Amino acid sequence: MTSHETEPPSPDVADVADGAAAAVSVVAPQLRALRRRAALTLEVAARSAGLSPAHLSRLETGQRQPSLPMLLSLARVYGTTVSELLGETAADRDAVVRADAMEPTEAGGWTYWQAGGAGRGMQALRVHVPHGSQGDIVRVHPGEEWLYVLRGRLRLRLGDTVHRLGQGDSAHFDSLTPHRIAARDPDGVELLFVHTLLQSPTAALCLGPTPGEMP
Repeated sequence: MTSHETEPPSPDVADVADGAAAAVSVVAPQLRALRRRAALTLEVAARSAGLSPAHLSRLETGQRQPSLPMLLSLARVYGTTVSELLGETAADRDAVVRADAMEPTEAGGWTYWQAGGAGRGMQALRVHVPHGSQGDIVRVHPGEEWLYVLRGRLRLRLGDTVHRLGQGDSAHFDSLTPHRIAARDPDGVELLFVHTLLQSPTAALCLGPTPGEMP
């Protein structure tokens, strides 16, 4: 894979950091409160969730951000839901998102429509990627991603491997794998997209441009 020079962080990185900090500030006290409500010691809760006590302590104090698998494990241990771990109220947990409520937003040339509820452990989006937009941006962030091609053709690079996807094709990958996404057709590509980066803004999907083009 071609090496790239390190560039200064883009302005979006600050937005991503703010979003991540906000998520941690909500989750950390909830984790501690729900453990205490379940009358579990730090050691017992950590062992039951497959974590070390030190790691769970860092989650409860906001020094680490939990992944979705960690939240699922802790929710089972505490007899609750991921939504409650995220600090949602009942009013926040609408199960249905109506088409007329899906207002388009733009970030980095892409157009996004929220296709899932806010503040959940997974974020669902409908995305339009224009041709020639962001094909040189390498994304690396915690979590997993799943995408499904609704219309058009997609070029997806995972590490050193390039995949060409058409309508009806899908991909599911660890988003710590460096990845690039580009439309292959002049009228772009439309995707259904799900990722597990906790409560992130759409800018979190584009963590920093690097020079060069996708082969």
